[in-house]
Amino acid sequence: MPVSVQQQSVLFNNEFDSISRSLDSIDRAAQLGREFGITETSVAYGDSSPHPCLSEEQLAALREKFQNITISYDFFGANLGSAAGHNRLAVAGTSDFILVQNPDIVPSPRLLENLIAPFANKSIGFVEAKQLPIEHPKDYDEATGDTSWASTASAMVHRDTFERLSGFDADTFFLYCDDVDFSWRVREFGLRVIFQPSAVVFHDKRLSSEGAWQTTSTERYYSAEAALLLTHKWSRSDLTEHIVKDFLLTGDEFQKKAVTEFEHRKSANTLPAQRDPNHKIAQFINGNYAKHRYFL
Repeated sequence: MPVSVQQQSVLFNNEFDSISRSLDSIDRAAQLGREFGITETSVAYGDSSPHPCLSEEQLAALREKFQNITISYDFFGANLGSAAGHNRLAVAGTSDFILVQNPDIVPSPRLLENLIAPFANKSIGFVEAKQLPIEHPKDYDEATGDTSWASTASAMVHRDTFERLSGFDADTFFLYCDDVDFSWRVREFGLRVIFQPSAVVFHDKRLSSEGAWQTTSTERYYSAEAALLLTHKWSRSDLTEHIVKDFLLTGDEFQKKAVTEFEHRKSANTLPAQRDPNHKIAQFINGNYAKHRYFL
């Protein structure tokens, strides 16, 4: 059955060469995807940068170079973050499938068909690609692929599922854990979230000489904020309280700032409604949102 795919990415001060490198591989994947029945592949960029990452001349050059894809570009004029940015891009599209992906991802040639193939099973709701050179450490069932949540560094969802769940929770999450929350809502909806090892992407992530993640101040703040909001939303107020105390006692300036923002939302009564009171969906294990196979 013929299908269409919209691959969408939110830009923020991304370099032209990095975007073009990614499109080289997306274009090839789209070309090969026709053999699998993918009749249309579009690439939608939403730009949250202070100034446009792509000029009209650069866009024209990219559209001329890559003939197997249709490229659209929306300069938001504001930093919408990940959740709101992807929601806006999704609403503007009509494709059968939505591939949420980081703009620096370089896909393998058979990425699209390997992500779509599992959807032949009607129980599948969200399919995550394998990232190289650093694979995400969270656990998955080697036989079925089932996993707690899917990273939207590269993950595919059927548009119908995305729309039924009203997309990402942009009212709660700005930059991190929107994919965790969305994955849990997919599972709450009765569909499965799976990891697909044959769908491979290159994601240029690097470790320090000590083997630790190299994080920016933005990552440290929004990941801390998201941890507080996620534990609250998924009815683990005990963990929320523990995190607040830990951040205030031993946290850095970004974690303390996150506590201030959380308390502000609490006093303003703008925290998200709680769900999963019986703890059947969400997983909070050793500070992570899934059991991990190995630790970094």
